[in-house]
Amino acid sequence: MPTELEELVGFIANPNPQVRQLAVQNLVPFSLEQPQIFKTEELKPIKHLKLLVRDQPKIAEYVLTILVNLSGDREILENLATDDKFIDVVLLFITSPEEPNANLLAMLLANLAKWDSFKNIIEKKQPPPETLGSDELILNQLMDLFVKGADGSFNKHADYDYLAYVFADLAKHEEIRQHFITRQDYDSAVPLTKIRVFTEHKSDVRRKGVASTIKNVAFDVPSHPSFLAEDEINILPYVLLPIMGSEDYDEDDMLAMLPDLQLLPPDKQRDPDPKIVQTHVETLLLLTSSREGRDLMREIKVYPIIRETHLRVNDEGVQEACERLVQVLMRDEEDEAPGARGEAEDDDMKIVEV
Repeated sequence: MPTELEELVGFIANPNPQVRQLAVQNLVPFSLEQPQIFKTEELKPIKHLKLLVRDQPKIAEYVLTILVNLSGDREILENLATDDKFIDVVLLFITSPEEPNANLLAMLLANLAKWDSFKNIIEKKQPPPETLGSDELILNQLMDLFVKGADGSFNKHADYDYLAYVFADLAKHEEIRQHFITRQDYDSAVPLTKIRVFTEHKSDVRRKGVASTIKNVAFDVPSHPSFLAEDEINILPYVLLPIMGSEDYDEDDMLAMLPDLQLLPPDKQRDPDPKIVQTHVETLLLLTSSREGRDLMREIKVYPIIRETHLRVNDEGVQEACERLVQVLMRDEEDEAPGARGEAEDDDMKIVEV
């Protein structure tokens, strides 16, 4: 005989919406505690849950919460992330300005992006909402949702913060990195320049995801001149500002720093999350792959900023990253032996998932 829980799972597909709602509402905690109850009959309950994403908003809210929780299971994640029709439904709903569960849909997409084949989203298209001002590429629509929806002006129900995690995981893939640094025809903007401003946003999720996205895209070494150029991506002010506090610097050093970093207010605070600080320092380390990058960082006095970060952030990961960057910036270029940087770069050339 089926257990009470198994019977409850069976009610997911009940034709009565009140019964369905009661079932999924009560199953939410078990999606974390006992995910195996949803894996019976060759994942038949998952099939039903995917269909219920289209259900009444309250039912869909519970269903999406369950799917977000269950997508931590690799077998279920594969089932969700490889179901093209299901993904199309999720993408259609999240771009609706009236969608009440848009944040849950963003969280689900953040989990689905961990499956490698999800990178095929770069090929997906759908008509954009008129109010979004985007083009038909889904990836551009998600980027515009993230930017324009940050203050709730696109959809009063959502801030789309978790799309930052989607971008971070997608940026593990070369073709997505190329998209993020390529100027788009519909708005003449480079996607990465749209999100760089969020490195000092109030949302921890948004800051963390954006920091990881920037770092992952920075693994594309040929794009570094664009990263560094003031009239292109110009990433350095947006990476350096979050790791700076209200420290006083030598006047000559301060005047040589980037204009945005000079004369910071006395209440300026460093990002409180040491993992985010570490990610930004690791991005700087990646950008020292070229002589141009190293010389520029020396010229604009990145070393004093890293020195203060090392001194004031009591975190092993941050301090190790700072030490590695300092070793690169302080060495004598003329005495560098060929291949001397190989080992350090190999250690760092590992994408850090969010």
